[in-house]
Amino acid sequence: MSAATAPTAGYANRPVAGIEEEIYAQLVARFKDRLAWARVVRPRVVAIAIDRAHLIEVCTYLKEALAFEHLSCITAIDWKDHFESVYHVSNWHNGCIVQVTARIPYDDPRIASVVPLWHAADYHEREAWDLMGIVYDGHPKLERILLPKDFQFHPLRKDFAQEVDRQYISRRKLKGGK
Repeated sequence: MSAATAPTAGYANRPVAGIEEEIYAQLVARFKDRLAWARVVRPRVVAIAIDRAHLIEVCTYLKEALAFEHLSCITAIDWKDHFESVYHVSNWHNGCIVQVTARIPYDDPRIASVVPLWHAADYHEREAWDLMGIVYDGHPKLERILLPKDFQFHPLRKDFAQEVDRQYISRRKLKGGK
């Protein structure tokens, strides 16, 4: 094969076939003792689970060493005995997505903010705090984004009494919606 027809190395043909195995291997090699579990979910998607204490270290590695430049989603899950904050980060160059699941104790719903790494986290973290009550330490402006500023509850928690929400909203409507 001549040099003119030789396939180019690297990321020339996006998405890169087998990239999920390479990313998986790099994450396991780097964080093997800090991962609760890790697996390739499907082509181009890797999922890992960590303790909240390792979030910034893992996310910094993903962004700086592996070029995962886009955070598309943060969501929060209430499992009754613990919370999870789930992050989806993408590397547009090679087509790989990594799902990072951070476990958070129910009695201390706090985790570090990733806004310094990805500005897209700003609204996602505010929404998760607003609806689930998870505090994102270091967030530049953690305040209500969907509910009224004086709302005292986090309505997507499993322990949230639905009747409280209806009574509160009804009183607000009677007062002119303020």
